[in-house]
Amino acid sequence: MNTFNLVLVMTDAADIDAWLSIALKMIPPGGEIHVRGMVTVEDGLSLSEGQLPARALRDALSHAAIRYDAVHDDTHVFVDYAPFARVLDYVTNTQADLVLVQWAHTSAGIGGFSAEAVLDLVPCDLVLLSGEGWHTEGDVLLSLRGGPNITLGVRVALALAGDSHAITLFHAADQRRTAPDLQLIADAVPQIRRVVAADTDIVNGLVHEADKHKAIVMGASFRRPAREMSSGSPVIAEVSARTGKPIVLVRGSQQEAMDFHAPRLVSVEQSLSTRVDQWFAENTFHSNEFSDLAELVRLKEKQGLTISIALPALNEGETVGHVIDTLKKALMDEIPLVDEIVLIDSDSTDDTVAIAQARGIPTYIHQQILAEEVGSYRGKGEALWKSLHVTKGDIVAWVDTDITNIHPRFIYGLLGPLLKKPNVQYVKGFYARPIQVDNKLQAFGGGRVTELVARPLLNLFYPELSGIIQPLSGEYAGRRSALEQLPFFTGYGVETGMLIDMLNAYGLDGIAQTDLEVRVHHNQPLVSLSRMSFAILQVFIARMEARYGVELLDKANRAMKFVIQEPDRFALEIAAIGDVERPPMSSLEAYHQRAAAR
Repeated sequence: MNTFNLVLVMTDAADIDAWLSIALKMIPPGGEIHVRGMVTVEDGLSLSEGQLPARALRDALSHAAIRYDAVHDDTHVFVDYAPFARVLDYVTNTQADLVLVQWAHTSAGIGGFSAEAVLDLVPCDLVLLSGEGWHTEGDVLLSLRGGPNITLGVRVALALAGDSHAITLFHAADQRRTAPDLQLIADAVPQIRRVVAADTDIVNGLVHEADKHKAIVMGASFRRPAREMSSGSPVIAEVSARTGKPIVLVRGSQQEAMDFHAPRLVSVEQSLSTRVDQWFAENTFHSNEFSDLAELVRLKEKQGLTISIALPALNEGETVGHVIDTLKKALMDEIPLVDEIVLIDSDSTDDTVAIAQARGIPTYIHQQILAEEVGSYRGKGEALWKSLHVTKGDIVAWVDTDITNIHPRFIYGLLGPLLKKPNVQYVKGFYARPIQVDNKLQAFGGGRVTELVARPLLNLFYPELSGIIQPLSGEYAGRRSALEQLPFFTGYGVETGMLIDMLNAYGLDGIAQTDLEVRVHHNQPLVSLSRMSFAILQVFIARMEARYGVELLDKANRAMKFVIQEPDRFALEIAAIGDVERPPMSSLEAYHQRAAAR
């Protein structure tokens, strides 16, 4: 038997607990509630302007949703010029049974749509609830003409009234239909204490009765112009204006005959720029959203996942101990979010390995991993690739070991989107020098290589990734099932290659990014940044070769001359710089043998 799915659509989380309470009363045992938010961006503005409102709404909805077992974990906020179109797609694709929509006012639109269009286009049972005060104590006025809205109307009225209040059934009869089923319903529902019938002057009758009730539940047919009213305006608008009471409009999926149907919307293809803006608004998170570690553990256990942290290191004796202590204490000892932390050392000459071993952390020298099978190369990318072979987790997170202000958010900020968003495969961290916004630190911008090389090239050749704030950050996490399918560059180009390959394999929606606030680490000298840039440029060229079917690198110079300017020396020094592209880890037999042994 299929699960009953109710989709709750919110634009404001101020009374979210009341909304969830009413939704819970509308689902049968075993049913699920899926919460979706909407942020409507004005025409002419970039959709990226919706990122902060979306973050605030998503945070409020998510924190409320976790208190209810029947609410699905995946809370999402759509950002668009007409976000209700995205709701329609979601409702259709998930075959929802009921949609409950927060409606600002009976004269207001809903996510860029008119209420009339929403009523016509939603393919399942629909409830629009407007106004304030419906969650207070009081009786409910249920006004129906009969037809397919009866059952749904009664369910909503019962949910609003609760166990201790009554329902008044106002039968709006007219010459077009009779409704003997209304009397049957009245006889079957004990909470319907009164039945009032009216075949003329319906609006005045409703206004009169409304005074004794906290809310009015009406069938969708009342949105049509009333024939008995000389003004020709819809009954719902007149009643709302004259009573000031919350109005609930219900429409069963088997719609009544209508004089007018809104045409089905024609899907309009978004421009790439708009698509990126929308991704930025919806898939950019803040680590604060995932600071409830107990909730992350619950999600991890519910999904049966394990999590590994791999720490790449090369001569980080000054900082590696503090990094391990901080992460292990908060994420393993105090709460079981992470299952293992391993050090992937690149043959350090200081005491980096000894410091990790003293803390009980498994340590590996990356040059020794798979050495007989595939040999070894220098470089951080090589260490990351080989870390897949020795770690066990279904999710693998990497964090650099030179961070002097390490905090657990550097990990849980990356894990949150993966645990809460099933479609997300890969999460990048971003950070910069702090800027104070509403008493919180916000991170903007990247480093020199990021802003002068990586982001300009992404904008030129991979504009889908132009919303990635810090593509070269050393903090990121992904699902093993995705990571093991990707090739890895062995050196400085690993982050660039991984990002482009994730886009090609899983699309933009498979990638997310999280604000980790502030990262303090050792800045590299300009000559090192020059080496990094040279390697990253080669990775871009390699990926463009595959994308556009051209050959460039075979004609390019792979060595770079550096200017050496010292008190007693002024010369050029040449260095060969280039990454080797490792195949997907899943292509190695030794990898599968180790996984089977585990």
